[in-house]
Amino acid sequence: MLSVVGYLALKISKPRTEVDHSVIISDFDLFFTSVSSTTVSSMSTVEMESFSNTQLIIITILMLLGGEVFTSMLGLLFVRSKFTTKHSTCALKFNQQDSCPTHSSSEKLANGHQILELGNYVSDPIPDHSDQNIHEKQNIINSTNLNQKGLLVSNNCIDHSTSSSSSTDHLKYNSIRCLGYVVLGYLVVVHLMGSGLLSLYVSVIPSARQVLKAKGLKIQTFSALTMILAGNTLYPPCLRLLIWVLDKITRKGDFKYMLKNYNQLGYDHLLSADRCCLLAITVFGFIGVQLILFCSMEWNSGNMDGLNWYQKIVASLFQTVNSRNTGESVFDLSSIPTAILVLFVVMMYLPPYTTFLGIRDQEQYINTTCTTGYNEYDEKQKKQSERMSFVDRFLFSQLAYLGIFIILICITERENLKQDPLNYNVLNITIEVISAYGNVGFTTGYSCERKLKMKADAYDHDIHGGGGLCKDSWVGFVGHWSFKGKFILILVMFFGRLKKFTINTGKAWHLS
Repeated sequence: MLSVVGYLALKISKPRTEVDHSVIISDFDLFFTSVSSTTVSSMSTVEMESFSNTQLIIITILMLLGGEVFTSMLGLLFVRSKFTTKHSTCALKFNQQDSCPTHSSSEKLANGHQILELGNYVSDPIPDHSDQNIHEKQNIINSTNLNQKGLLVSNNCIDHSTSSSSSTDHLKYNSIRCLGYVVLGYLVVVHLMGSGLLSLYVSVIPSARQVLKAKGLKIQTFSALTMILAGNTLYPPCLRLLIWVLDKITRKGDFKYMLKNYNQLGYDHLLSADRCCLLAITVFGFIGVQLILFCSMEWNSGNMDGLNWYQKIVASLFQTVNSRNTGESVFDLSSIPTAILVLFVVMMYLPPYTTFLGIRDQEQYINTTCTTGYNEYDEKQKKQSERMSFVDRFLFSQLAYLGIFIILICITERENLKQDPLNYNVLNITIEVISAYGNVGFTTGYSCERKLKMKADAYDHDIHGGGGLCKDSWVGFVGHWSFKGKFILILVMFFGRLKKFTINTGKAWHLS
């Protein structure tokens, strides 16, 4: 739905008219751009400078609304609304049906005194002014309370377990509400600070400012668009660290409840301290492995010409960090060695919160094995497999679906694979598909220099609608695909954005 709304907004907005690219943006390319924005995939079939500033703002808004942090914040609001409704329903039932007995006007206590429905205390018709009886009457009055319906009930009848549960629910509700504010503040502060620093850099550095000026892009729009693309593999550790700092500063019980009961708040991005530490170690470990391999193979290559040692390290670090996040590139991926590209494919395929140790599964395995003497976890998994529905037994794993998508695209682009094998090869197609699935945005692009001369005219007629020379453009490799190939990649982007709903599929298939 958001993709359709984004397409309509891009369609209504006027493109740039001051720059003549001799390329008309088709409706399908607009829809492809809208899908790429809402899924935060960064796949492009049109050059960014072809869009007007209004259209770039629309793209930025779509990427913000489709981002993982923003959608998770909406999920918190939904959990909070469900919790409020449930709490209100329970309170209504408690008001309508008290668990404690009440006394009508005809009922008498052990000492002969009566309790009326309006809470009026009526003494015994025979007056007794002795000090002992007055003391007993006062004890009776003190031992009773008006409930929410105006009935006088005994204090001994109060359910203390219900009161404790209500207090816990109230703390949980406040924690969920407070967590929503923390996530919102995190989102706003990170993007404002990042956009501000990037705008300051572009304003100070003349070369960066000149590039944007040549492309006709405004600094503020470019900075906001770039920050929206920022990755979130370290979001859970940063979020937990922020909550810990707020707990130490404010000493508020809500933050302490979040840290101890993270798994009861219904927020998947709030993980345990151990999991956050292992996640951070894994992320930096993956970056280190990529950086070592990249520097060892590319340090003296043509891609590094003109750079000093510091610039080489920064450029290599930027390239490797983007393999799991934004998909921005400082090097031409088509000129990078195949071994590094294969490593990038693996990094793009991995989910953002991949850790080298499954804490939950291992703890569950250890606890059940040590306490019972046999592995109850395997028994539970076996029972779950027996309860699989008919549809679940025929679902494939995510990797199998990606293989199917690659095969389909190779079929739709089979003519180009024959005529232009240097640009159209299985590795480049695989990179494009896995990048769309991982919502990363890496692409090898298309190079006219790698194009076979004898096939130039036929290919240029197919792509650009007429003859002429091949012209390089700053679009992704998918921008040169056929309509069918682009449509398949749209499905891949949706599949990747919703990957958490299919992460457990394919369990009916066993490899042995």
